[in-house]
Formats: sequence, C-alpha cells, structure tokens
Amino acid sequence: MEPAAPAGQAPAAASKLSEAVGAALQDPRRQRRLVLVIVCVALFLDNMLYMVIVPIVPYYVHAASEKPTPTPSPTPPTPTNASAVTVNTSEPPTAAMPAKSIVKPQHPRDNEDVKIGVLFASKAILQLLVNPLSGTFIDRMSYDLPLLLGLGVLFASTVMFAFAEDYATLFAARSLQGLGSAFADTSGIAMIADKYPEEPERSRALGLALAFISFGSLVAPPFGGFLHEFAGKSAPFLVLAAVSLFDALLLLVVAKPFSAAARARANLPVGTPIHRLMLDPYIAVVAGALTTCNIPLAFLEPTIATWMERTMAASEWEAGIAWLPAFVPHVLGVYLTVRLAARYPHLQWLYGAFGLAVIGASSCLVPACRSFAPLVISLCGLCFGIALVDTALLPTLAFLVDVRHVSVYGSVYAIADISYCVAYALGPIVAGHIVHSLGFAQLSLGMGLANLLYAPVLLLLRNVGLLKRSRSERDVLLDEPPQGLYDAVRLRERPMSDRDGAPRSPPGPFDACEEDDYDYYTRS
Repeated sequence: MEPAAPAGQAPAAASKLSEAVGAALQDPRRQRRLVLVIVCVALFLDNMLYMVIVPIVPYYVHAASEKPTPTPSPTPPTPTNASAVTVNTSEPPTAAMPAKSIVKPQHPRDNEDVKIGVLFASKAILQLLVNPLSGTFIDRMSYDLPLLLGLGVLFASTVMFAFAEDYATLFAARSLQGLGSAFADTSGIAMIADKYPEEPERSRALGLALAFISFGSLVAPPFGGFLHEFAGKSAPFLVLAAVSLFDALLLLVVAKPFSAAARARANLPVGTPIHRLMLDPYIAVVAGALTTCNIPLAFLEPTIATWMERTMAASEWEAGIAWLPAFVPHVLGVYLTVRLAARYPHLQWLYGAFGLAVIGASSCLVPACRSFAPLVISLCGLCFGIALVDTALLPTLAFLVDVRHVSVYGSVYAIADISYCVAYALGPIVAGHIVHSLGFAQLSLGMGLANLLYAPVLLLLRNVGLLKRSRSERDVLLDEPPQGLYDAVRLRERPMSDRDGAPRSPPGPFDACEEDDYDYYTRS
C-alpha cells in the first residue's frame, strides 16, 4: 500500500505545478518579461539564420556548380587525354576523385560570386516587398499571431536550408526567410513597444533586443562553420530549426494567440495607414537615418574580405575575425544610449546624430588602414555608431506614433524594417560593382560622407521629446461619448505658454504638416 502513495501524489504535484505556472503567467510583469525573452530569441534566430550561411554558402554554390556532367566526347577518356584534362593536377585520376579529374566546373568563379550576392540579397528584397503588407496585417491582427506565423515560416525556411542540394532550393529557402522575417521582426519589435509603453523601460527593452540581434550576427559564422565542418552541412540548420520550434511553442503557452482573450486583444483601434506614416516628416527623417547608418555595414560585409586580401595580404581567418571584436562596442553603445536616454530622454536626436558622425568618421578611416589592428578599431567605431543610432531612434518611432498618430506600432516598425532592408538589399549586389568601377576607397569615403552630411538633419527632431498629447486617453474615455479607444483629436504641439502662463512645448519645424493630420483624423 505504501508505494501507491507517491503514485497518487504525482498528479497532485503536477496539478500544483501547473497552477503555479498559470499564476505566474497571469502576472502582467512576468508575462511581459517572457514576451521580451520570446521576441529576443526570435530576433536572435533570424539573424543567426541570416549570417550562419556566410561560411557555408560558398561550398553549397560551388558543389552545385560542379555537378558531375562529363565533357562530351565520342570515346571514353584514355590515359593520354585524361592527363590532358588534368594538366593542373599532381596525381592521375583515381576512382576516389572522378569529378575533379575528368569534370570541369560548369560555372566560372565570377559567376559563383554573382550567385552568392543574389542569394544574400534575395532575403532583404522579399522582406522589403512584404513589409508594407505585413505592417498593415499586424495592425489589424495584433502582434502575437503574426509573430507565431513568422516563426513558423522561419522554421520551414531553416528546414529547407538543411536539406537543400541545389541553388534553386537555396534561393527559395533564403527568400522564404525574408517572408518570415517581415512578420517576425516587425511584430516582435512592435510587441515590445506595446508591452513597454513608458520610458526608460521601452528604451531598455528595445536595447536588449538590439543586443540579441548583434549577438546573433556575431556568433552565427563561427557556429555555422564549426558545425558544418564537424557535424555535416545540415547540423547548424537543424539546431536553429529546433530553436524556432521551441520559441513558437513558448509563444503559444505565454500569449495564447488563439484564445478568446487574444481575439479580444486583436480588437485594436484602427492604426494609421502605412502610407500616412511614411508622409509624416518626423518619421521620414528617422527612417532615412536608419537606412544611412546601415549602408556602410551592408556594403562593407561583401567587399572588405577581398580588399583585406589585396591590401594587407590577410588570410581567410583574419577576414572572418575582423568583425568579432565589434560586438563589444556595439553592446557598449546600446548600454550607453539606454543610460543616457533614461536621464536625458529629450536628447535622443543628439545621440543619433553623434552616432552618424562616428559612423562617417569610421567609414572614412577604413581605406586608410594598412594593418589588421587599425582596421579592427575602425570597424569597432562603425558598430558603436550603429548601436547609438538604432538604440536612440527605434524608441523615437514608437513615441512619434504615440503623440502624433494612434498607438498601434505594426506599420511604423514595418517602415523601420524597410529602412534596414533597403541597405541590405543593395549591399550584396551594388557594392561589388561600385568597387570594380570606382574602387574600395571611393566606396568607403562616399558612405562616410553620406553619414556625416545626414547627421545635421536630425536637428529637425530636437523638439520631438517635448511633444505632448492633447488630452490623455483616460480623459477622453471618461468625458466624451465613446468614439474608439484612442483620442481622435489632433496631437499637436502646444505653444510656449497658454493663457494661464503654463509652459508648453515649443513649435516644431513641421507644424505645417499638422493640418493634414487633423483633417485625416477628423474625417475618420
């Protein structure tokens, strides 16, 4: 009879554990921390998958171009003509290496480079095309369901990578990843902005997400190269597929996107259409800064290895490890910006402008480097500046939506994702042509000059931190007839003082655009 007691206690213990977990998930603070973890893992996964193929894809493409298609000849090769084919080999053809001895590659090396460039750009191009639709979809469907959809597509893309055998399958998998990223990245960042509506918590949470993005991009190439070498070509992708599946299951448990409560959450106020947000001059300035600051990184990644080999006779491992130390200044830039934003939140524009200046100076210094150490320092400065710009301006987008539009964040972060994709869609395709036509030094100097010239443009955002809502949402709901969840009154900047002498925020440089916003919302 005694052994039956523990057996009877097991269901009770499991029930108590389930109740404890359910109670923990009901706590709003714990729930939003779990949501932050889920989003950070999703962003980490997406960037891991983006960069893990860097050391692997040349082998994929080269193997696909060396399919055993024997050269046409009326007679089988004899020892004489076989030696003519293998004039550059030191050993006669054997049964172990028939392809290398008898078969010539179908595609030259230049064609392989073009294929690799198109393969890298395909993800960003499709993501760029889908983002306007995904932003609207996220605004209508809330954030958890699109995130689950994006994780599912990323899982399918990763599995397709694992079992790809030809270039067409690789291209389809890479493009499918762009489709998943358009939903997962945008909805994830928008969910963070929604769960953390107040500063400095919002900047801190977005900064943590950016740190995971940087960490994923950093560890992916050595991770992929190591597993590809010692565990096979499918191993890194199967590991990432397992991570995406686990993250999706965790999202199902925490957010319950198919529950009745989730359907109630999906009844969001109608967000501002994405084309209206694109016409907002403040948002346009921020989007331009995000594109400009990422252009040097997107254009240097596919070109700097060849330049290092020609300029300083760098080996392949030196070209790969040159970006490794840049992770530390990137995290330092995120941490510094979050701390400064907590104390001086109205100076976000200044942190972004300083970051653009650092990026511009670092990009101009890259072609002057003739040894490994100065180059690493320049790349560290580049990533430090990118961290300043991203960490300062991503929360600014959410704040602009809060004070000038409706607090629904899918479309505005779709615009941010579009800004990134413009740089990374052009980089793998255009950068090589610019280097061949003008030179690597001209490319770096041009990108640095663009960042230095754009930095003063952020002065237009200097009054953004002083913008206020015309009335709080709570007052609207209590004092006026129900016209929706959010205040439809124009969110305008106040004059310097009102009739009572109370201080108000100063006028901004885009006051003329306010009338269009007012007409739009009053008509709605």
